[in-house]
Amino acid sequence: MQIGRVAALALAVATAAGCGRGGFFRQYEYEEEIYLSLDGSATVYVNSSVPALDALRGASFDPAPNAGLDRNQVREFFETPVTHVTRTITTSRRSNRRFVHVRLDVADVGRLNEAAPFAWSTYDFHRDGESYVYRQIVGPSAGKSVPDVGWNGREFVAFRLHLPSKIESHTGSFKRGNILVWEQPLADRLRGAPLTLDAQMATQSILYRTLWLFAVTFLAVAATFGAVIWWILRRTPQRPPQPI
Repeated sequence: MQIGRVAALALAVATAAGCGRGGFFRQYEYEEEIYLSLDGSATVYVNSSVPALDALRGASFDPAPNAGLDRNQVREFFETPVTHVTRTITTSRRSNRRFVHVRLDVADVGRLNEAAPFAWSTYDFHRDGESYVYRQIVGPSAGKSVPDVGWNGREFVAFRLHLPSKIESHTGSFKRGNILVWEQPLADRLRGAPLTLDAQMATQSILYRTLWLFAVTFLAVAATFGAVIWWILRRTPQRPPQPI
């Protein structure tokens, strides 16, 4: 009985974790995930079904579920003068559609739209007084026709932004820690409905603040420990020397 309760609780937690704001277990057909640094460099992850990559970004991969997929061609699609694929392309399958998973390094996120796979967006990252400002405007998709691949109207696209410092303001659909998420139905993205990603953040990185806090805490503990030892030694009575 106890095991059953634990299993039920685990299932409830997993279900809650898998819920988007508008439903259970979002079916993301396309995801862009940016890990931004304060120097403007970034690591970008793209997770997309092959049909969505064709329809949204104008790729020419065969969307048939049993068609072969040349990983080198996927790498060539994402490898550009401003983007560098940093790991082996991986694939998966869901709802009888193949998905590709790509990781890229970008030296300057402001130039990301120079790469064809990301040219639908404009990217702006700059310092404004005591804050950093990030703005991404996602424009029209490629609008390329694809055959019926089983989309049922419940599919979504997502844009995630992992920020390196405290978030001061944002327009994200929802926020988890220092992660902002913007969602859009796939149907809206296919017809090019505009999407704007805005975020304002502190100029000091979370890592720096954490290390600084750790150092201050360590010094405080060391000082307290030293004071306690000094107090103990001071209160310990000194024995007079024994006569020889």
